[in-house]
Amino acid sequence: MSHSGGREPTVSLSLLDATMVGIGAMIGAGIFVLTGLAVEISGPAAILAFALNGGVTAFTALSYAELAAAIPRNGGGYAYVREVFSAPVSFVMGWTRWFTYMIAGSLYALGFSSNFIEFGHIYGITLPGPPVLYALGAVAVLVALNALSTEASGRGETAITLVKIAILVVFVGFGLTATQVNEFDPLFTNGALSVLPAMGLTFIAFQGYDLIATVTEEVENPQKNIPRAILLSVVVTVIVYLFVVFVAIGTLGADGLAGAGETAIAQAAEGFMPRFPLIGTGAALIAFGAVFSTISALNAVVIGSSRVAFAMGRERQLPAALGRFHYRYGTPLVAILASAVVMLIAVVVVPIRIVGNLASLFSLLGFIIVNYALIRLRRRQPNLQRPFKVPYYPLTPVLGIVCNLLLGLFIDPFTWVLALGWLAVGGGVYLVLSRRGITGPPTTPEIQEPEPIQTPEQTDD
Repeated sequence: MSHSGGREPTVSLSLLDATMVGIGAMIGAGIFVLTGLAVEISGPAAILAFALNGGVTAFTALSYAELAAAIPRNGGGYAYVREVFSAPVSFVMGWTRWFTYMIAGSLYALGFSSNFIEFGHIYGITLPGPPVLYALGAVAVLVALNALSTEASGRGETAITLVKIAILVVFVGFGLTATQVNEFDPLFTNGALSVLPAMGLTFIAFQGYDLIATVTEEVENPQKNIPRAILLSVVVTVIVYLFVVFVAIGTLGADGLAGAGETAIAQAAEGFMPRFPLIGTGAALIAFGAVFSTISALNAVVIGSSRVAFAMGRERQLPAALGRFHYRYGTPLVAILASAVVMLIAVVVVPIRIVGNLASLFSLLGFIIVNYALIRLRRRQPNLQRPFKVPYYPLTPVLGIVCNLLLGLFIDPFTWVLALGWLAVGGGVYLVLSRRGITGPPTTPEIQEPEPIQTPEQTDD
């Protein structure tokens, strides 16, 4: 139980740990599962879909980097929107981001269970019990780790993410020697416009860098390290994705990948990778990597979802108990447990494919609001200290808004209806909490602006 007064967040994460939170969330099961499906839609041009999504991601990542440096608080996008928008708007942002991270957690947990069982099948082992038990077990273990120690969960994230990066590096290293460039000719076998729906499908694989900003107050020297971690995580992830997709298409071919569907990367590995001691075939190594990928992604969203709930509790937009760090463990224990309950329920009862689309839509809408928050903060507080500034302002955040909005249009209308329904639920929660006096003025101080000292470089925005 939390102490009534709580305690301040413990600074225990290094630049490497923060970077691995973002990479761990982005390089999840998506690259293993979505590559074949994207090739089925757009042929060899799927590699352009990944490259263009990297560019779209970079626009919003730059906005996150500036906002994180200027507003060094836990909560990520919610904290920034809370600073520049009204209470109802910031509540909607926090409500949807919290939901997105928790639902993503259930997706990753179920992804872990299926990959874990498949990994056993490779070695002729049939694991007992239904897959959902392994998903629930994974959530329970990672929640316990996060509840007891932020440092332990951060170090664990770093170790697991480095392992899965190493596995993909091995895949690429062997694959480059077998890649045939002529597999990309012709590039647009399904037409140039087919790249757009492939982008919509694979964009979820680029979500996760924003989780870095949710632990700002727990990172060493956050005003420098958070922007660095955000940008490093995006750059590393995009490079890894492009090499993996290049090798997969160049070795198995577009038709082979399209036919393989969700097992495309494993089948590509089977064609050119040797047998490894203890692990076995290339397919076994990729299955091993998929298990690590889903675990690290799950751990990252357990961290992120609890910090959004913590930030909302501290701002008195959710019950104040969520906004306290445990006096002994130094973690937002109540927020972690509250997030875990929703994840566990979602694992058991929620139709995952539908809610996965809903999570993608909320992410796109959230990124639009964050880009606009950057523009609004620049106008409202031009003298605010900004250790990192977005280049080519205002073009960069405007492009972020436009690109995320366009991708949102490729999400089916039924998902938009569900999104409006969830927003209506959030509105009801907000009204109930307001009437009962649970919500109130924020407990965090306003950002203090420095004395206006202008230099020529500062007057160009």
